[in-house]
Amino acid sequence: MKHFIIFFSWLIFSTCIEKPDPYMSDIYVFAKGADVSWLTEMEANEKKFYNNAGAQTEGMALLKSVGVNTIRLRVWVNPVNYWNSKQDVLAKAIRAKNLGLRIMIDFHYSDTWADPGHQTKPAAWATQGINELKSLLALHTIDVLNTLKLYHITPEWVQVGNETNDGILWPEGKASINMANYAALINSGYDAVKSVFPNAKVIVHLSNGWDNALFRWNFDGLQTYHAKFDVIGMSLYPLVTNWQQLNMQCLANLNDMVDRYNKEVMIVEAGMAWDSPQACKSFLEDLINKTKSVAQYKGLGVLYWEPQAYAQWQGYTLGAFDSNGKPTVALSAFQ
Repeated sequence: MKHFIIFFSWLIFSTCIEKPDPYMSDIYVFAKGADVSWLTEMEANEKKFYNNAGAQTEGMALLKSVGVNTIRLRVWVNPVNYWNSKQDVLAKAIRAKNLGLRIMIDFHYSDTWADPGHQTKPAAWATQGINELKSLLALHTIDVLNTLKLYHITPEWVQVGNETNDGILWPEGKASINMANYAALINSGYDAVKSVFPNAKVIVHLSNGWDNALFRWNFDGLQTYHAKFDVIGMSLYPLVTNWQQLNMQCLANLNDMVDRYNKEVMIVEAGMAWDSPQACKSFLEDLINKTKSVAQYKGLGVLYWEPQAYAQWQGYTLGAFDSNGKPTVALSAFQ
């Protein structure tokens, strides 16, 4: 009888305990990330990285030590040199996996940079029409992802295109000319990703996360032509003088994307001038808090673009390391 009373009391107590918010696990695993695609090229050019004590430290491990839990890696089809090729991406992904970091793969579907002003078809695909492009895009996606899978690397997110404000694989997939083709190419990428990693979340990524009109135009068009995707990704690169305004506009856009399309959202690229680290820290802290506040807990994370780039590497000045290769205070926003 005594044992029964004890058990019954425990049962009543356990049923009275407040149940955890089902979304809290999403907040707990909020992605605080970095695109480090330049890392291997920087290392090959003898760039070194140092912790705040001055000790030389491997780049990804250093970023992990300041709070980064996610690594983003871009993929080019046939780059002129080795960098961002399938083999280069694999080498970096293995390192990220060994550090216990989460992984996002960013397909550019080009031999070089893809962005709002450039969506150049790979040279080997240059003469192909839309049907062939859909097949080539799918085969490339599957090839890279199967290579990762062979090494037991499982990306959580996969971007099908990079900053596709006006579509991909121009001119055939240019959204302002043929939205149906753009949507069809996105679907080819989506199906390819899911065929290898069914649980990976597929991202469609645009720049200018503050520009709601751009996002509505693009995603209304994709919706009209039944494009499939899981997450809406955004870039945000404000100035020291306007980050508060752009963060507010970005939050409004994030919430509108959730409400309008019922999708999760994510800041997949962010950056600010490296020599304004305190302002950048404030920007990132505010952006992280705003993304966490997104309706229905659908704000998945914030990633910094190439924070380890320093000393104007490749002319880039929006990193978060100082000229001596040490993280600035900006990255303490991730802790």
